[in-house]
Amino acid sequence: MIELPLFPLNTVLFPGMPLPLHIFEERYQEMIRLCLVEKRPFGVVLIREGQAEHGPLAEPYAIGCTADIIQVQKLDNDRLFIMTVGQDRFRIQSLDRERPYLVGQVELLPLAQEPAESLQIAAARLYPLVLEYLKILAEVGKVEFDPEQISQDPDELGFLAASFIQLPIEEKQDLLEAETAMELFQNLQSLYQEEVAIMRTMPRVDDVGLFSMN
Repeated sequence: MIELPLFPLNTVLFPGMPLPLHIFEERYQEMIRLCLVEKRPFGVVLIREGQAEHGPLAEPYAIGCTADIIQVQKLDNDRLFIMTVGQDRFRIQSLDRERPYLVGQVELLPLAQEPAESLQIAAARLYPLVLEYLKILAEVGKVEFDPEQISQDPDELGFLAASFIQLPIEEKQDLLEAETAMELFQNLQSLYQEEVAIMRTMPRVDDVGLFSMN
């Protein structure tokens, strides 16, 4: 069990994924300053009830991801721009609301260990679906990506794919809450198959700006 300052947001952070944040509320400025002084992470949790900004502290989902601060830019009026990277999943065991921001007693929640060969097979099935999905998005100008930056390593591909796919935020949370890597890969494969099948039927814009069906 560790004590972890918590930042409830309308986003889901996955291990290994970047998250830029503009810190403008006084309570979170205080929290980030503490993390910087003590060289410690904070936890990003999806809001279940409430709002991210102002007002009472929001009610978070129980499972979140720690965020390491890797870059800080000081702005006017004590505002901060920080770049963070997700590290470890955790589960909240209890909440302390006595401070201006939430503090949780949490336990880290690594994915259960599974046979490496099974995960390699699952990753090999998911990888081409992720590439096709991103390629189609790139063609319609929604993303830019380099295929060589998409890792085929099962330890990286799962959360990378979970971060990329465009889903309602509650479904993203479901992916974060997967108990095993195999469960995560199976859920992602099903989701990507559905999304890619739909996207294949969508009109594309060709080189001369005309819509075509590929």
